[in-house]
Amino acid sequence: MSLSNLTASAIAEELGERLKQARLNQNMTQAEVAESVGVSRKQVINAEKGKAQLGVFVAILLALNLAGHLELFLPKQQISPLQLAQLQGRQRQRASGQKTADQEEESEW
Repeated sequence: MSLSNLTASAIAEELGERLKQARLNQNMTQAEVAESVGVSRKQVINAEKGKAQLGVFVAILLALNLAGHLELFLPKQQISPLQLAQLQGRQRQRASGQKTADQEEESEW
């Protein structure tokens, strides 16, 4: 299944289904996962529906020994050589945003 063609809520639901299947594959109940993570069973149920906070989702992944998959899910991004040259070796801290012609004219020091 390609996630790139789905809406954000559909992707969240799919990730929840995958989380549920991983729990079932390890023969763990929702209550066992909740106790291991330190959250309520309701939060585990919500995570499996794709309606969890990121911290709870990651905690469940840790409890299921699936945290290593996060590296595949979202690999660490390297700064591009062009950006590094523009920053003269300093690491970028925030995005500059897109300036419009109106914004550039308004700033008067």
